[in-house]
Parts: sequence; C-alpha cells; structure tokens
Amino acid sequence: MHPAERQTDYRWPLLWTGALVALVGAILLGVAISESEAWAEVAGALGLSFVGWGGLVQSFDAGALALGAQTASAVAGPKALIGGTLVWLAGWGLIAAGIRRAPASGEGPSPAAGAPLYPRLARYRDFYWSTLGAYGGGILLAELALLLLQTVLSSGVPSDLGGAARESSGGLSLPPTIAFAIAFIISMGVAFASGFVGASRAQRLSFPEATIGVFYLGLPVPILLSLMERVPSLQLALGYRLREVTYVAGLIGRPELAYWLVFAALVLALVLGINTGFIAAGSGRVDLRLGFELFVARRHVAVFRPSLLLGALAVLMFGIIPPLIVYFIIRGAEAAVERTRVKSLGLADPLAAASAQHRMKLHEQSPTMMMTALSVGGVGVGVMALIIVLSVMSGFEADLQQKILGTNAHAVVSRYAGDLPDYDKVMTQVKRVPGVVGQTPFIINQVMIASEGNVDGVIIKGIDPKTVGSVTDLPQNILPGGDLGHLEQPAKILPSSAVEDGDKKDAEEEDPIIGKPSKPAKPTVLPGIIIGRELAASLRVVVGDRVNVVSPLGTELGPSGPIPKSRAFRVAGVFYSGMYEYDSKFVYILLKEAQDFFAVKGATGIELKVADIDDARRIANQVVRVLGGYPYRARDWGEMNKNLFSALRLEKLVMGIILSIIIIVAAGLIVATVIMLVLEKRKEISVLKALGVPDGGIVKIFLAEGLQIGVAGGVLGLFSGLAWCLFIEKVGIKLDPEVYYIPALPVRIEPVQTALAVVIAVLVTYLASIYPALKASSVEPVEGLKAE
Repeated sequence: MHPAERQTDYRWPLLWTGALVALVGAILLGVAISESEAWAEVAGALGLSFVGWGGLVQSFDAGALALGAQTASAVAGPKALIGGTLVWLAGWGLIAAGIRRAPASGEGPSPAAGAPLYPRLARYRDFYWSTLGAYGGGILLAELALLLLQTVLSSGVPSDLGGAARESSGGLSLPPTIAFAIAFIISMGVAFASGFVGASRAQRLSFPEATIGVFYLGLPVPILLSLMERVPSLQLALGYRLREVTYVAGLIGRPELAYWLVFAALVLALVLGINTGFIAAGSGRVDLRLGFELFVARRHVAVFRPSLLLGALAVLMFGIIPPLIVYFIIRGAEAAVERTRVKSLGLADPLAAASAQHRMKLHEQSPTMMMTALSVGGVGVGVMALIIVLSVMSGFEADLQQKILGTNAHAVVSRYAGDLPDYDKVMTQVKRVPGVVGQTPFIINQVMIASEGNVDGVIIKGIDPKTVGSVTDLPQNILPGGDLGHLEQPAKILPSSAVEDGDKKDAEEEDPIIGKPSKPAKPTVLPGIIIGRELAASLRVVVGDRVNVVSPLGTELGPSGPIPKSRAFRVAGVFYSGMYEYDSKFVYILLKEAQDFFAVKGATGIELKVADIDDARRIANQVVRVLGGYPYRARDWGEMNKNLFSALRLEKLVMGIILSIIIIVAAGLIVATVIMLVLEKRKEISVLKALGVPDGGIVKIFLAEGLQIGVAGGVLGLFSGLAWCLFIEKVGIKLDPEVYYIPALPVRIEPVQTALAVVIAVLVTYLASIYPALKASSVEPVEGLKAE
C-alpha cells in the first residue's frame, strides 16, 4: 500500500454488531423515559441535539445544577436508565473498535519526494472558518432580516408621507403580502451575498462549511417557528411579537409549511451565491466576464437553431403526434431526393458522390443534439403545464373571490360583545379613514323561513337599501321582476297570480249571517323580503308570495305560554349571486324591520368597502385605531373566509410543486446532455485549460450551456402556455352552469406566477448543470490529450 493512499481498515462485522447494540440501547432508554413520563423534561435537549446544540445545552444544565441553580429531577428508574445508557455506549464502543488504521506500508519514499507540490493541492485547505461564518451568519441574518422587516413594514414605520399612507399613529404600514414580498427579496439578497462572499474567500464551493452553517445556524429559526404553532408557552412569548409573520404564513392554511418553504428558498439563494462566488473567484481573482464562455457555449449546443425552436414550439402547440408525422414526411422526402441526387452524381463522378454523401451524414443530428432537443421540449412542457394549470386555478379563485366580495363586505366593524346602538356616529368616524369608499349598517341572525310548500333554515340580514349598493352587488344581483326599493315601499309589491286568485275567491264568498256577497277587509301590507334563487326554488315561491319567518331565539307570550316569534313577509325580489351557499341560505329585509323583529337598538355591525381589497386588513386595523380600539374590532374578508381561501392557495401550491416535477424530469435530461457534451468535448476542454482557461471559466461554459437549454425551454413554454390560456379564455371550454355555476372554464393570467414558472425552470436547469460543469472543470489537460 502506498503511503499516500487511505489507510483505514473497516471491520464490518463489528460495525453492524455495534449499530445493532446501540439501537437496542436507544430503545431501552426510550422505554425507560416513557415509563417515567419524562419526555417533556428531555425533549428539549434531544431536539437541540439534532442540530448539534444538545451537548452545549446539557453542559449549561450541568453547570447550573452544580451551582445549585435548579433541582435535578429523576427522569427514570436508576436501573433502567443506567442499563440503557451502558448498552448504548457499548454499541458505540463496538463501532469505534470496528474502525482501525491499517498498518503503514514498508515502502520507502518515491523518486519525486521533495519536489514542489501540485499547485491545486498546494492551495487546498480543508476548512475555512471565515467561510463558515459567512455561510452560517448569512443564512441566520437573512432569516432575522425577513422576520424583522415583515414585522416593521406591516406594523408601521415612521414616515413623513401624506395622504392615504398616513395613519393616526403617524407611521406607514404596508399590506402584509407586499411587506412580505419586500422582506423576502431583501433576505434572499442577504443569503445570496453571504454565499458569494464565502465562496470567493475560499475559492471553492466549501460544502462542509455550508452544511454546518445551515444546520447549526439556519435550522433553529424554522424549528422554533414551527414549534410556536404547537407549544402554548412559545405562542404566549413570541406569538404577539410575530403576529404579522404568522398571519402571512397562515394564508396557505399550514403555517409550518410556509416556514419551511421560505427556509428552502433562502437555502437556495445561499447555494446560488456560493456557486456564483466560486465561478467569479475560482481562478484567484474576481472575473465576471462571460463573452468568451457564452461564445463557446453557443457553438457547443446550438440551442437557438430555428429548426429546433420551431419544432419544439410545434410540439407544444399541437401535440407530439401531428408535428412528428409532418416532420417524418418532410425528412423522408428530403432524404429520398438527396439519395437520388447522390446516386445520379455517383454514375458520373464516384468521388464527388462520396463527398456529397459525407456532407449529408454531417447534417444528420447527433445523439447529443437529439437529447438537447428533448431537454428543451421537456422544460417547455413543464413550464406550459405549470402556466396553464395555475392560470385556471387563479381563474377559479378570482371568480370565487368576486362572488364572495359581491355578496359580502370587504371588512366588518363590530363590537366584541353587544350591538352598535350609536352606529350613526361610528359611520361618521369611519368615513374619515382613507381607503374606505362605502359603508352600510346591518343586522344578522339565524331564523327559519316557511312557505306553503317547504321550510328551511336561513341567515336573515337587515340592510339599508340606500347604502347597501355602495358595499355589495346586491342591487345588481336582483333578477327581473323584483326591486330592492320595494323593501322600503312594500305596498308596491305586486301579488303573484296565486294570491290574486285567492283574493278573488275570497271576494265571491257570501256572508254567513246576512247571506249576501261581501268584500273582505283591506289586506294588511306585509313587509318585503329578498330571497335567493335556490331558496325560492326550494320554497316554491315567486315574487309576491307570502312567507313566514320564525325566530327560535326570540319568544313572544301567547295564550298557552311562550311561543317562537313569527312574522309574515312578502317576497319583494329574488337575487342570484352565483354561489349556491348564498343563494340558498341568505335572505334580506329592511333594517328597521330587523330592529323591530329582533328587538335590537342600532345595528349588529357596519360593513365596509375599501379601495384596495389587498389592503383591507391594514385599513380595518386603521378603522379600529380611529374608533379608539376596544371594544371595537374589525375583520377583513380574508379573515372571515380564511379557511376557504387558504385551502385554495394550498391546493395551488401543491399543484405547482407536483407539476414542477415535470421540469425536474427535464433537468435529468439536461444532466445527461451536459455530461455527454463533457465526454464529447473532452479534448477541447483539455486544450482550453492548456491555453490558460481557469476552472471557473470551464464551469461558466457548461453552466451557460445548461442555462441556454433552460432559457429556450422556458421561453417556448411561456409562449405556448400563454397561447393556450388565451385560447381557453377567448374560445372557452363550456361547463354546465347548473353544476359548476360558471358557464365556461375561467382563466386568469397573473404576471407574477407566470414569470415565476419561467424562473423555476431556469433555476432548475441551472442547478442541474452544476454537477456536470464541476466534472468538466476537473478534467486535466494531460488526461484529455493523452491519446492525441
């Protein structure tokens, strides 16, 4: 064995036996702790031990015990605890015994002993503490910057801006989503910069330093935030300070998932910074020039050939079968014509025919070119599918949001307990808040509604017809034949044909006493009520019919005791909102009628409409501050419909992640393509390195090749995805309105998520090209030119 070779001897029987014994010891310790019900006492140290802090915490605990700072508590029975510990230690002892250094070789030094060391090895250092500090400190600083900026930008920072930006507290607060976007971009920049600085300092990728920095300094923050959702003590200690962070994380329904996704994004930014720093400073000096490398990359892969791009675009737009049929027909015809020409040429000049046949073979696609085309097509398919699916889901979300906000308010002001008897004064104060464009009082309660045909439970809402149109779309949703103004003038409600027939029949009856026809007394004018289309169909009533509203909460005193409060109404109109839940469960009456029916002085609350629905939460909080805080409170539409929209966002996120797998599959093709390019251009790589091109330059070349594939596929996928979305939007895919409540498949193209799909594709292809690029940079000139 040569002295420079690795001299470690592994005794695998001892290793496997030691691992089994250590596992048994760990099981015994777990059983002992479970029997003593002491997991709460040891869970903290065990959890921190996963990130390497357990030993440090235990050392501090031991020091505190030695100083008498706290009292030790028995964790488990002495015998079980000692037995499990001894077995666990014995297992690790066997593992240590199974790893031994092999005896040194008796061979003497080689003839090259004392010669200068190879420059790459001479510059090598196994560990850089400054790089570890840059990576670990950078990821921790990025996380803290994100939390701090999100809290400050959402809660309010001092500002001299005027107009709608000023609040009563004198600060400027941004909508939570915009604040998160700004904080996220800045934190990503911090992580990228730290990775760039660390890699530039080490002049290599430094994976050990990056791993230790992320695990020791990056993981504790997302772990702490995830535990905060489940540990009450942490929620009490940190929940109030991080309420803006938890609100944004809860928009997708699972805050823990949001924390870990953001952490993964910050780690990705760190990795990109590390790779960029290595490329820029891998040769010992910062070199950001890309002209030569891009020129070589374009010549190598030739991604932007018109034939390749048009062929891939045809496959994306029309499917794989029709373009392939056309392609094979054209290529077959061209090949037949060319072979006929070569044959005719060979009859006259065999040498010229051989040269022509050789040129024909050169024009045929090589395996590498075919894999490049497949890689571009794979990335394009992934981006196209991601854009189409996310746009359709955004269309459903926008349609649902429009229907919900058309029926409900953007925000609701109420009291924690009781009603608003002075709602007029409250509305006067709220009117001065910038961003509020409409408000209306309301009373809401649950009742039963009955007709001659059926009975159902509904939510009744007292409204002001004069102001309700400034907040909701109820006046526009009234179907022909009804009128919202009839709530204030119920005498104008035209009775239905059934009611008229009943009145005529009553008019023809004779008086039983005098025996002559008599006209009944003038009918009482019943108050009006607006009901939904689905509820009208269930009750089998139309405009003008009579319905009875029964409140089981309020009671009236009757001859036989308390009875449920009941009142008759006449249908003044039928509305259609497009939401089955609203059309079947909501009814509206005049606010004054609701006050009399429920014995309420004032209103239950005030509904608000704001200028920017995405800023509704901030405006609602501002309204509460203008009103003086407690006992007033305000809830925005996102909070009132949190579960529904969180489910939609989570579904869109999961669908996006699943569809991104298509791009990951294409990334596998890119890895294979670039590796084949490395093998195919091994001689050229050696020549470039012999001419002085550093390792970073070689990495730039092959990263540029992978990026070209990603950019070409992303652009083709973007173009084809937008084309399909416009086709679906303009031509339409018809749906059954009775089932889906929409006539066609909705599509909404959002610029941010569309651009994000392309960015994801480019990032995936970039990351997929890193390994082949590093393998290409490790090619030695002597190895590549050995056979030349």
